[in-house]
Amino acid sequence: MARTAIKPAVPDEVIRVLSVLPSASMVVAPDATVLRASARALALGLVNRNAVTIPDIAHLIERVVEDGHAREQEMRVRRPPLGRELLELRVRVAPLGTGAILVLIDDLAEERRVDVVRRDFVANVSHELKTPVGALSLLAEAVLAASDDPDQVRHFAERMQSEAGRLSHLIQDVIDLSRLQGDDPLTHAEVVDVDDLIARALEEVRTLAARHEIELVTGEASGAAVYGDHGQLLTALRNLLSNAIAYSANHTRVAVGARSTGTIVEVSVKDQGIGIPVNDLDRIFERFYRVDQARSRITGGTGLGLAIVKHVCQNHGGECTVWSEPGVGSTFTLRLPAYYATTPFDRDSTELAVNLLSIPGEARA
Repeated sequence: MARTAIKPAVPDEVIRVLSVLPSASMVVAPDATVLRASARALALGLVNRNAVTIPDIAHLIERVVEDGHAREQEMRVRRPPLGRELLELRVRVAPLGTGAILVLIDDLAEERRVDVVRRDFVANVSHELKTPVGALSLLAEAVLAASDDPDQVRHFAERMQSEAGRLSHLIQDVIDLSRLQGDDPLTHAEVVDVDDLIARALEEVRTLAARHEIELVTGEASGAAVYGDHGQLLTALRNLLSNAIAYSANHTRVAVGARSTGTIVEVSVKDQGIGIPVNDLDRIFERFYRVDQARSRITGGTGLGLAIVKHVCQNHGGECTVWSEPGVGSTFTLRLPAYYATTPFDRDSTELAVNLLSIPGEARA
């Protein structure tokens, strides 16, 4: 009868030290089974069900196990599970006295990303704020010129109020996008119930939908969960719902639902709106890109909503996909790594049950 290998113990002192380190960390057995992993390591996708997901890190661990010498290596790897984003990591691996192996991982891209964000923020703000600020200046002159005509003053004042509202939305979106590009959601991450997230987002756009006489439809509860920043995820889903409502005709439907496809949770927003031309599909996630400039002026769009959605997904190791056909509608899908309650730091809990859900008639990319 084969003997079960005894896993090396992880000293309490090591656990306490790892809990306060900013680096992602893991403690693994000589056979590469993950004994403990920090929340950051899990959120980066470096661990999945007690296994190291990055082959280069696993190979580095093997070399340390073979000769007992600590090693450090910088590497560029695809972020699991989708592999859409490149991670630049500094990985340090060293043996512990108990037979376990300590792995510390630093994300080198963070500082570089912050510098890029600062430059982009200044460039984008200086360009995009010119239009509403210029409009307000001209309208103020018009008010002064028409000071003896109450009807004209009221008309221009309403226009000024509209432009001021547009300016306020633009400033808030630019701030949100800048924060997303420089923020790390893993520093304040939590387990996010997807069904609750959908309910919260729907509640926030219900008034807008009623104003446009659009019916909001939801699917059955999925039971799915993701790990990340609740506020960022709520913002992304709310932006998709707001867009779906803004670009749909009155008396149509907007449907939202979630499902799990193994390691991925998909949250889809489907509308019966005007659709997006195929030539624009590759550019809609660019900052300040607008498919229809005139429509954006009517709806008050800033051209940043989908860019914010894109960065929220990237921050969480996921992506946003889109299917659309002019005159038929669009389906935007948030694809995020699924969270399972069975983790290296919670072995006794039961894995989350995940039910499949699809929106009737949904077309996918």
